[in-house]
Amino acid sequence: MAKAKIKNASYSWECTNKKGQTVKGEMTAASADVVKAELRKQGLVPKKGKIKKKGGSLFSARKQPITTKDIAVFSRQLATMLKAGVPMVQAFDIVGQGHSNPSMAKLIFQVKADIEAGGTLASALSQHPAYFDDLFVSLVDAGEQSGALETLLEKVATYKEKSEALKNKIKKAMTYPISVLVVAVVVSAILLIFVVPTFADMFAGFGAELPAFTLFVVGLSDTLVDNVWTFIAIIIGTIYAFKQAKIRSKAFRDSLDQLALKLPGVSALTTNAAIARFSRTLATMFAAGVPLVEAMVSVAGAAGNSVYQKAIMQVRDDIASGTTLQVSLAQNKKLFPNMLIQMVGIGEESGALDEMLDKVAEYYEEAVDDAVDNLTAMLEPLIMSFLAVVIGGLVIAMYLPIFKMGEVV
Repeated sequence: MAKAKIKNASYSWECTNKKGQTVKGEMTAASADVVKAELRKQGLVPKKGKIKKKGGSLFSARKQPITTKDIAVFSRQLATMLKAGVPMVQAFDIVGQGHSNPSMAKLIFQVKADIEAGGTLASALSQHPAYFDDLFVSLVDAGEQSGALETLLEKVATYKEKSEALKNKIKKAMTYPISVLVVAVVVSAILLIFVVPTFADMFAGFGAELPAFTLFVVGLSDTLVDNVWTFIAIIIGTIYAFKQAKIRSKAFRDSLDQLALKLPGVSALTTNAAIARFSRTLATMFAAGVPLVEAMVSVAGAAGNSVYQKAIMQVRDDIASGTTLQVSLAQNKKLFPNMLIQMVGIGEESGALDEMLDKVAEYYEEAVDDAVDNLTAMLEPLIMSFLAVVIGGLVIAMYLPIFKMGEVV
């Protein structure tokens, strides 16, 4: 079967030459990665984002985002290739050409080009911090230095897969109540804006005084109809202000994290998730040979809660001053459960800390499942009650005058 012909395109480029001067030009090639590779052969260093395809359509498809799952699959595939004895550059070609996500394939070829230019895999990955975080780069660097890169890549893949599964469990817990509340608000707004005014016009010809509850609902409907855009602006503004406060204010984020550890149902989910992340991340880094003091920085960043982040950094300081991990964790039993402390102690004594932490991570990842089920079970009756009060109340308010029609007749 004949291979499909690859269509070349025209690219504009901007580079820095050996003298540090900026040079520009155009080149026809199959892809931007080919252009970059060719320019590097000529001794030119392409500037970031300065290789652009000419004549692109304004209506071209949006880029497919790169997900954590894409990164995990890439790590697993690369580890398999290296373990099979495939040279790294060739492994990148195989993985990149077979990837279903064009954005991920492009990223893979960019990393490959950096490696071909003489860089290590860790340094090449560090050029893309949006996709390969410090933890990922540190583990790859440790693998390259120890000569066990394929083993470390497998550990990275497992870590990413477990982290993504944990994140999905937490999303599942939050999605159900939020979606139901949104539906309730939308249905209530539709009733108040479109249905209640129709009933109000009908009630006007009854010739009798309307019940107080009905008058309240009709008044609420009139207010909403007269100020519908104002209410929409307030809702959008509130959501935007919340997101901006969360992004810009560390104090606001810290307050939310503290609240998450106090709310019934949510506190168990937050605690179990934080302990699972702590155990999984530390187990992965310790197995890679990263010293505990250095590993704690990445572990704190992966905790997902500022309260735990501060506590883990305190543990790091304790370890740096000579305290064992078990003793340091035991000083804060409010955040670190006894099971974790005891398993860490066994791991330190037996020299199998990473194995013990893996077991703890598995236990608390399952505990997250239970916490999600418990939270859902707790919220379901509350949500049903809310729907009954709001939607049922509106319906009752509209039918109360009809029940009193007999008095008028």
